[in-house]
Amino acid sequence: MDIEEYRRRGKEMVDYIADYLENIRERRVFPNVKPGYMRNLVPNEAPVDGESWESISEDIERVIMPGLTHWQSPHMHAYFPALNSFPSLLGDMLADAVNCIGFTWASSPACTELETIVMNWLGKMIGLPDEFLHLSKESKGGGVIQTTASESTLVCLLAGRTQGIKRYHEKSPGLQDSEVNAKLVAYCSDQAHSSVEKAALIGLVRMRYIEADENLSLRGEPLRQAIIEDIAQGLVPFWVCATLGTTGACSFDNLREIGEICQEFKLWLHVDAAYAGSAFICPEFRTWLDGITLADSIAFNPSKWLMVHFDCTAMWVKNSSALHRTFNVEPLYLKHENSGLAIDYMHWQIPLSKRFRALKLWFVIRNYGIKGLQKHIREGVRLAQKLEALILADCRFEVPAARHLGMVVFRIKGENELTEKLLKRLNHRGNMHAVPASLKGKYVIRFTVTSTRTSNEDILKDWNEIRFVTTELLTELGIKVGERAKVSLKDTREKNEAFGSSLLLANSPMSPKIVNGSFAAIFDTDEFLAKAYAGIRISNQDSPAMRRRVRGILMSGKQFSLDSRMDLVVHNAKDINNGAINEDIEEGTTKGSL
Repeated sequence: MDIEEYRRRGKEMVDYIADYLENIRERRVFPNVKPGYMRNLVPNEAPVDGESWESISEDIERVIMPGLTHWQSPHMHAYFPALNSFPSLLGDMLADAVNCIGFTWASSPACTELETIVMNWLGKMIGLPDEFLHLSKESKGGGVIQTTASESTLVCLLAGRTQGIKRYHEKSPGLQDSEVNAKLVAYCSDQAHSSVEKAALIGLVRMRYIEADENLSLRGEPLRQAIIEDIAQGLVPFWVCATLGTTGACSFDNLREIGEICQEFKLWLHVDAAYAGSAFICPEFRTWLDGITLADSIAFNPSKWLMVHFDCTAMWVKNSSALHRTFNVEPLYLKHENSGLAIDYMHWQIPLSKRFRALKLWFVIRNYGIKGLQKHIREGVRLAQKLEALILADCRFEVPAARHLGMVVFRIKGENELTEKLLKRLNHRGNMHAVPASLKGKYVIRFTVTSTRTSNEDILKDWNEIRFVTTELLTELGIKVGERAKVSLKDTREKNEAFGSSLLLANSPMSPKIVNGSFAAIFDTDEFLAKAYAGIRISNQDSPAMRRRVRGILMSGKQFSLDSRMDLVVHNAKDINNGAINEDIEEGTTKGSL
């Protein structure tokens, strides 16, 4: 392929990508293939002679797309978001073209310096203390872009291990590093991500899991007791991982309590905020960061929720010297005349080399701005709240853990087997995709709002799919779940003094229906008025009888039904300019005073 064909094919690929993302709703979100499906679609041997680009591009739809789980689909609710955006794609396009390898400052100064600057930007955006930023040559802290949150956890555990061994030698010299390492023990919640366990396996240290409380949160006192027990047995506590936004339920460990314990026993505290960290750009969600000044490191994934596509994990440390002591190898061919004067990121990570990931992060922050990114985060939270309200309004389901941010966990009331069968059937149908978790022995479905394209209509469509499949499943099994007992009208009146205030009348007279008025909360006001109410009653809004009804409502001062309140809303919106309502009110007030 020469440069002219590259120009032409590159433009075709941009169009293909744009069409793919624009029409992604039309694709089945979860693939309907079996393991090994591709073996029958491609040859067993590589081609001896090069093939034309037309032949290669035709196989994208034939070979690749049938086996993709479409992570950008608005009906993709599994795991956590893995978002992209056009400025992010453009950033990586440029990074791939220049293809610099940023192991030292000298290997490409722009790669290093932009990463330092953009990590300072992002740290300030989420409210990190200055100790975590590289603001001057004297700064000990700073940020670095790693590949994944899992790698960040491992890097910080290894740095903490180096620090723990060093501190032990200072107090009790005589043992070899390997002998001290055999005594080391790290701590995390039983809700922590599996990557924490993997980091301990690689670091050859013990990991002790502390049971979370009823809110699935790791608290300080159980951690303290575990540390005291281990010290009494001759072990050496050295590292703790606090999770902000767990994988199972997006729960939050008590960072301040944990931080105070770590300060007391001089342990390295790492904060894993892989998903939730993006939300901290919104001030209202930073309450979970209380205590961050007590941490030694923190990491989160802009590649999850900030529309910077994978891979891109932001990690900050208070003191980079711990990283240098762990990863510093400096052969002659990697030294340069500015060694020691500039950051060499090869000392901050496991690999020697690094890609120019800062470009795509820089492009996204500049293109969306802080306000645009905040709007995106808040919309994901709002959509999750909408789904939660729908679930709570259906008596067959329960939400066994508090909803936080853009994730809801739910289950069918009863045995775990019911929810497991529901999830398998939902995923098999392919119209939406979700994954399970186990919370205190309860099998739950995790539903995360992931796509930037998810709308109110998408949430309602997914909810209808869940309801339909649930009804189908329970009917087949002959199981009735969560049916509400019928209560006589007399008993309802006796038990509820405010009975009648939320009463909607049926078409036939004297046949009242009690409804849960909270269902209105799942609709936006404009949407509710336009789609639900207006089509039923708007034709009667100009009648004298309706105007008298509204006038009487306004004068009575009593508690009203949802029906009556909507009459007021529609009338006020319609007549506020011509003063018709006000004239009627004044007329009624005058007559009443006589």
